[in-house]
Amino acid sequence: MTVTLRLGPLTVDPPVVLAPMAGVTNSAFRTLCRGYGAGLYVSEMISARALVEGSDKTARMVVFGADEDVKSVQLYGVDPRVVAEAVRRVIGDAGVDHVDLNMGCPSPKVTRRGGGAALPAHPKLFGAIMRAAVGAAGDIPVTVKMRKGIDDSTLTYLDAGLAAEDAGVAAIALHARTAEQLYSGRADWSAIGKLKAAIGTVPVLGNGDIWAAGDALAMMRETGCDGVVVGRGCLGKPWLFRDLADAFAGRELQPPATLGYVMDAMRRHVRLLVDLKQDEYLGVRDFRKHVGWYLTGYPVGGERRRLMALTATLAELDALLDELDPSTPLPPAAEHMPRGHLQGPRPVTLPEHWLARCDDETPPDGADEWTSGG
Repeated sequence: MTVTLRLGPLTVDPPVVLAPMAGVTNSAFRTLCRGYGAGLYVSEMISARALVEGSDKTARMVVFGADEDVKSVQLYGVDPRVVAEAVRRVIGDAGVDHVDLNMGCPSPKVTRRGGGAALPAHPKLFGAIMRAAVGAAGDIPVTVKMRKGIDDSTLTYLDAGLAAEDAGVAAIALHARTAEQLYSGRADWSAIGKLKAAIGTVPVLGNGDIWAAGDALAMMRETGCDGVVVGRGCLGKPWLFRDLADAFAGRELQPPATLGYVMDAMRRHVRLLVDLKQDEYLGVRDFRKHVGWYLTGYPVGGERRRLMALTATLAELDALLDELDPSTPLPPAAEHMPRGHLQGPRPVTLPEHWLARCDDETPPDGADEWTSGG
């Protein structure tokens, strides 16, 4: 399947985008993934307000590796003026080549204030944010990532997609779950197809349940979407981008990774994190959450996993890895085992009367505090 994705002046070939994941898609992880295959690699979610207000912590998140020819940032915000200023800053100060807007965060601390996945339910405010970002970006492409809606009774993706298209975004990505679902159940790929059918001038990207390269090809065949966004499927499996590149190029896929291949990736990843943090302990500590993802499906034992997730030095982690049998294969049934978040379903917390005043264009108070999700 030969497909080339165009986002304004950018060409994304293969048509694969790394989903922004808080605490995960820092420059170390992006460098690791890029080493396996081409695509568009997006930063962690950045708070527009924190950036504009000069947060040092947030500024440190807008960091790119020397290998990042295309600098891509995802911003989260609820005030059109703040979002516009943040867009101007990441382009002017950091030389960003692509800006994505997060309108799909299902975190209760966001939705209870009307942000994230709750925001498309206020179409006037949603549209104002899209127009402000696109206007501030100039020739730099702006895309938006969203969910189907708040729950099955409040689906917003079609109206929001049309509003984003009208505002001039370069592409629309849909995580085919509602905020209520969080990460449970199966993604509703039919919604991606419906959005693709409704949008006439910009690419539509599909997101949800891409655990292996074949899933991406199946999604594109079933929905007609123009590209895929990969999130949890690459956690502990950065070589998924190699498989995706091979699949889109029509090349034969390589066999599932042996444990030795996984161990090599783990060693590279943790050292990239140490370099990023400029501190061995901080880098190793940041890597701990990845241990379980890398070892998903492999028979290595719960106690060894636990010990690896407690390591404080590279030597400790290397010693534990040396105890593993590198020839251990991945059991066939494990290739599609879910990774990352598994929570849900859970009722969505919204501001009082939020759905009764959908025409209100006022930015929700406090909704743009930093949080994770997507």
